[in-house]
Amino acid sequence: MSKVVEKFLKYISYDTKSNEESTTVPSTNGQMVLALELVSELKAMGIKQVSVDDNGYVMATIPSNVNKDVPTIGFIAHMDTSPDMSGKDIKAKFVYDYDGEDIILSEEKNIILSPKDFPELKDYVGKTIITTDGTTLLGADDKAGVSEIMAAVEYLMQNPLVPHGAIRIGFTPDEEIGRGADIFDVKKFDADFAYTIDGGTIGELEYENFNAAGVKICIHGRNVHPGSAKGKMIHSLLIANEFINSMPQNETPATTEGYEGFYHLISLNGEVEETKLQYIIRDFDNKNFETRKSFIKNVADELNDKYGQGTVDIQVKDQYFNMKEKIEPVKHIVDTAFLAMNEVGIKPIMQPIRGGTDGARLSFMGLPTPNIFAGGHNFHGKYEFIPTFAMEKAVEVILKIIELYTDKSSPRSL
Repeated sequence: MSKVVEKFLKYISYDTKSNEESTTVPSTNGQMVLALELVSELKAMGIKQVSVDDNGYVMATIPSNVNKDVPTIGFIAHMDTSPDMSGKDIKAKFVYDYDGEDIILSEEKNIILSPKDFPELKDYVGKTIITTDGTTLLGADDKAGVSEIMAAVEYLMQNPLVPHGAIRIGFTPDEEIGRGADIFDVKKFDADFAYTIDGGTIGELEYENFNAAGVKICIHGRNVHPGSAKGKMIHSLLIANEFINSMPQNETPATTEGYEGFYHLISLNGEVEETKLQYIIRDFDNKNFETRKSFIKNVADELNDKYGQGTVDIQVKDQYFNMKEKIEPVKHIVDTAFLAMNEVGIKPIMQPIRGGTDGARLSFMGLPTPNIFAGGHNFHGKYEFIPTFAMEKAVEVILKIIELYTDKSSPRSL
């Protein structure tokens, strides 16, 4: 078993599910437990500059060993797993020499990972695949990324003659609940640029993501006995229905792909007196993004004109922005990752992220950070799986990026 796989199996044994209801950082204690384990391992490798702060952010530095002006490169992954499903007592299953047929995750519960539902499985015929047992998620998002960075770091420490510039390592909490970069200390990290190892299928290389906003809507009604309600009752649920039906029906997650944006209703709770809705707005284009925010506000204004001012309260809050504008001035970091993948025998897949990453936030905080594959599929649920060779290739890509920047750097003047 390769070292990266060994590390992966170890890290998924830690329950690091994040909790969006928590007000602490990290949001769950299990993340701090894993953070302390990673600190211990990094120190055991011989790395002297290792730290973890009170919020669970792990940082480490491998000093440069060359007499060149080599960029300081960061590699970042998050320790938490999604709150969408349990990450406790994960029992990973190995499928060796996959034959392209159905994989029974749980015979007792009749849970099957099938290429009929997930045709990408066919890409891994003959490979070793790690799956769940059908009762938990697997944790490849993003413990695969953590494992890949740790394996690459261990290789560098065990092979001190391999030339490299300064390398920064960062492991963050609470990415899955949108807080991973909230208090990341970019100045302390002190890298010229970085890569998050947090993508999906092997070959993914991403530097474009959605512009994102969250929308909270509260509709105020008036409850009157239904027997005498004519002209008096204001039914907030029915107004909410009008609001929903006013949104473009062909601009939802289920009807869009690629560079297409959307409005997504994520919750609806209400009674006659009061109804609350939450939406998210997503678009790659800044102009379209602003248009979408204006549109949803206009729908609220029209309902207030119809039912009375104050009937519909709406709050629109920006969440993150497309990192493309921050990456393009230093596009060499994407070009180098593209070349690194080619040189280790991987076909790069350049595509926009229909979501966000810590890298998007970090890019706007002054640390340009595109995203590289970690190798997994079907994140956040019981059908999650990862081929072992994808993790091994991710380690090779990290090391190749380091090599390419070291080779093309100029010697320091004496």
